[in-house]
Amino acid sequence: MSLFNPWVILGILIAIGSSFGGGFMKGKHDEFNRQQLEIAALNAEARQKEQALVVAVQNQATQLQKVNQDAKLAQQKRNADIDSGAFKLRLPVKTPVCPVHASTDAPVASGSDTGAASAELDPEIAKSLIAITEEGDAAIRKLNACINLYNQTIEALKVKP
Repeated sequence: MSLFNPWVILGILIAIGSSFGGGFMKGKHDEFNRQQLEIAALNAEARQKEQALVVAVQNQATQLQKVNQDAKLAQQKRNADIDSGAFKLRLPVKTPVCPVHASTDAPVASGSDTGAASAELDPEIAKSLIAITEEGDAAIRKLNACINLYNQTIEALKVKP
């Protein structure tokens, strides 16, 4: 048998091709396994971030509920004070200029009156005005909770080099 026999050359080429093909297949299999491990590690990291975000959302929701409940109690107390007359809503009013002069020996009113004319609002109107401001405050609290949650999410999702 000669080295230049076509069957020998074909056998050598098949052996070389088989070794390269086997190496390629083993490398492909090893790379697939490495990618699967990396995917599993990234998925685990993503689950941890997800859990941290869920906890942050729950904390913000609990905090918002507590603040809203406190505000509701304060509003109920204020409404009770308005109903009892302990809290009165007064507005300054302009008085017409009167050409008649009051006598100079009139007694001066004592108390918190500073001499400015004011009008007291009806208790129901006062409660309605306060309810409008409470709605605005509730919307602001909700918006602030959303902003805080957004900022926490951005911090949690930042890529660490």
